[in-house]
Formats: sequence, structure tokens, C-alpha cells
Amino acid sequence: MAGSPVSDKRPFIVACIPAYNEELTIAKVVLKARRHVDKVIVCDDGSMDMTAEIAEACGAEVIRHERNMGKGAAIQSLFKRVRGEVADIIVTLDADGQHNPDEIPLLINMMIETGADIVIGSRFLSNETMNKVPTSRRVGNKILNIATSVKDVMDTQSGFRAYSRRVIESIQPTEMGFAVDSEILYKASELGLKIVEVPVGVEYRVPRPSKRGPVLHALDVLLGMVKHLSMRRPLLFYGLPGAISFLIALISGSILIHLFNLTRYFSIPLAMIAVGFGLLGAILCSTAIMLWILVTLIKEAR
Repeated sequence: MAGSPVSDKRPFIVACIPAYNEELTIAKVVLKARRHVDKVIVCDDGSMDMTAEIAEACGAEVIRHERNMGKGAAIQSLFKRVRGEVADIIVTLDADGQHNPDEIPLLINMMIETGADIVIGSRFLSNETMNKVPTSRRVGNKILNIATSVKDVMDTQSGFRAYSRRVIESIQPTEMGFAVDSEILYKASELGLKIVEVPVGVEYRVPRPSKRGPVLHALDVLLGMVKHLSMRRPLLFYGLPGAISFLIALISGSILIHLFNLTRYFSIPLAMIAVGFGLLGAILCSTAIMLWILVTLIKEAR
């Protein structure tokens, strides 16, 4: 099967769990995940509670960050660790109990049946599950889906995913925060990897509220995607606004000169517009060219 992540033998599956101050839920998540995978690895992202100790006591391998660095940093550490494993498939899920580890087989079976490289556990493929998602999260997810620009994916922000070995070897996340989920999908889409979704349940009635509100979460993702897109398409991202700024400066300057020739009146506002947009255009176009050269050199060096 083209693109299949596994052969005829039983796949070796590793569950990867980023965690930060999740001592109330980590034991349940690890123990339930162990029923369906061959190994569980937890990245303790600088927790100040007993998250790491409890995860180890429940049979998980634990990677420790000395300080809290963000979800993206935890995913980076997990991906790096799994590259040294014999894993055919890895499954990522949150440590707060939002995802049900007993649904891991749904993702694995979908990957094997479809030959997908990424299977997303989607909250928005069934009305029953969608109704459990707070309105603010549903609206925010729609906005972030547009920003991520991954075709036909309903839930770009779900952290409950299965990744093939091909993904682990070909994608290295760089985002430190919540934008990591969007970054992985964006890079996978650019590489032509197959992405599918499967409906899963979700549980938001956890013992304590979310550490970060939906607005801050959305801003983190949007800023991360802006940074990522600006590096991927510098000529378009910076060059186009730069050219428009030059055009505005040219038009303003032309009007200024024409007005001066007719009336001998020198318009300071028009002069400020012409000079300001001229400088802005020069900065943007210079940035576009420098980033384009840098990105090109990096690609050639690979």
C-alpha cells in the first residue's frame, strides 16, 4: 500500500504525552494508554508538582525539562527521542484527560486501513462531540483552520494524533508554543503527506481549568503561523507589501511634485506620506530579499 506506515508485522507503537503540572490526571492517562501501545514516553515540561514521579511510577519513560518551555518544545523533545526508537507509529495525546486513551486503536486502525501519514482525532466530525466543545473553542478553531490552510482538515488544533515513521523522520518542529500542531500539519501538507481524520470523544470537565485561555491560545497559534509563513514565503509575505508601499510613495511623490509645480505649495503631509512609505517599502523589500537568499541557502545545504 502506497504511503503505508507499517508492514505486515504488528506495528510497534509509542504514546508520547507532553505534560505540565498534570499530577491529578497523568496516572490515568498513562495507565490507560499502556493498554494500547508498546511504550509510553512523557515529556515533563518543567512541572512544579509530582507529574514526572507519578508518570514514572505508572511505567512511563520520562523526559524532563528543567523549566517550562511550552508544548512545542515538549513535542520537539518527544519527536527527537522517538527517532532513536524502533517505533512504526507514535500517538500524541494530552495529559489533562481531555483525550480518551481507549480511543487510540481508532487512530491506529485508520492509519493502517488508509495508509495515512497523520491521523487526527477530530472533535468536529460528530455532533455529539462538537456540542461538548465550548463555543469559544469552536469559533477559535475555525479561525485557526483558515490560518493553517490545510485542505479538508476540520480540527487542525487537536493534539490527539497518530504519526507514521515517515513523519517523525521528515518533520522537525520548531515552534515552542501551541502553534506546533499547526506547524506540523503545514509542513506535512507541503511534503504531500496524507492526512486523514477520525471522530473521537472529548472531555473538558477536568479537575481544574485550562492553564491558558482560548484567546491567548489562538494568538499564540496565529503568531506562530505568521512567523512560519513569513519564513516559507518571504518574497510574497514581505515583498508584496513592500511593492505596494513603494507604489503609494510614488503616487504621493508625484502628486506632491505636480501640486508644487502648479501652486508652488509644498505639502508637508504628502511629503511625509511619500518618505514614510518609501522607507517602509525599502525595509520590507530588503527583508524579503535577505530572507529569500537565506532560505534558499538553507535548502541547498540540506
